[in-house]
Amino acid sequence: MQSRLDTSPISNWWWTIDRWFLAAFLSLLGLGIVLSFAASPAVAERIGLDSFHFATRQIIFSIPALGVMLAVSFLNARQIRRLALGILCLMLVMMVAVLYIGVEVKGARRWLSFAGMSIQPSEFLKPAFVVICAWLFAEHKRQPEIPGNLFAMILLGLVLALLLAQPDMGQTLLVVGTWGVMFFMAGLSWVWIIALGGLGIAGLFAAYEIFPHVAGRIDRFLTGEGDTFQVDMGHEALVNGGWLGLGPGEGTIKRLIPDSHADFVFAVAGEEFGLITCMVIAAIFAFIVLRGLSVSLKEHDDFTRYAIGGLVTVFGLQSVINMCVNLQLMPAKGMTLPFISYGGSSQIAIAVSMGMVLALTRRKPQKRKPLAYGFSSSILPAE
Repeated sequence: MQSRLDTSPISNWWWTIDRWFLAAFLSLLGLGIVLSFAASPAVAERIGLDSFHFATRQIIFSIPALGVMLAVSFLNARQIRRLALGILCLMLVMMVAVLYIGVEVKGARRWLSFAGMSIQPSEFLKPAFVVICAWLFAEHKRQPEIPGNLFAMILLGLVLALLLAQPDMGQTLLVVGTWGVMFFMAGLSWVWIIALGGLGIAGLFAAYEIFPHVAGRIDRFLTGEGDTFQVDMGHEALVNGGWLGLGPGEGTIKRLIPDSHADFVFAVAGEEFGLITCMVIAAIFAFIVLRGLSVSLKEHDDFTRYAIGGLVTVFGLQSVINMCVNLQLMPAKGMTLPFISYGGSSQIAIAVSMGMVLALTRRKPQKRKPLAYGFSSSILPAE
């Protein structure tokens, strides 16, 4: 247990960290490991691997993810901006490279392969993009003569162009939605709201007309015709589990779902542990988003407010999309459930993002005043 009289960086971190956030993130990491043992054996056996191949790798990925999240949480706001700028520049270069040398899967180029490992640059791009846009919005508000909003729009256009070139409509929706929320927080006028809303609707219609796979997914969702096997099985697994589930390892429909360990792990949770467990998982995600927005509203620094709001928004939107697809509430889209779905690249990227949240929500300690007999005062949160 760290003493309040301890002046070390670890002690300062312990007494200033938002422990509710930390507990929520650790809970999701733990749930991800538990559910990987339930969801992945059938997939591994189907492709000729050891039953616990994916579960073991999930644990292996979770260890560096935890380390990255804690390491980033030690940074201050200025260091977060510098880290985000470095990641943004590197990921933009990698997203250009992925168009030429990326691994093609089902007609899309989204991954780069290095030494047997696959990296999805767009996953790491999201938190960096959010932080840099937050800084640009904040600089424009602090000094209106600085065209921060214009630069944020240019950056948005660049990122969207690279995402659509892959193509990746899911990440495109996440980026646009999060950017819109941040722009709203920065005080955009109703003229901008109407204009951007119109552009967004026009963009959806354009995507339907331009990208056949987008049109196919929307048509299947609206008509129920075509290949809806995986989505149907995911929904049936949730129904089959009932309120309390069939029990660990007792699920049967999960064995028929090709991506049960990744995009449809929420359905496996419902079949084996019940809808009550699914509601608990949804409640943890909701808690993170609502607490993040609540904390951001109390922040006096514009950059910190926009960054926290943007980071929890993209986190929440991604989780909502995944759960809605599992519940057949929206067209199918390959989107992982943060910290829970299998995936090394996405785990580390989400860890970076939530490490930034932990860093930016740390309470600002007051300066310590020396006391009698050479002791120093304890750390107290600034009012």
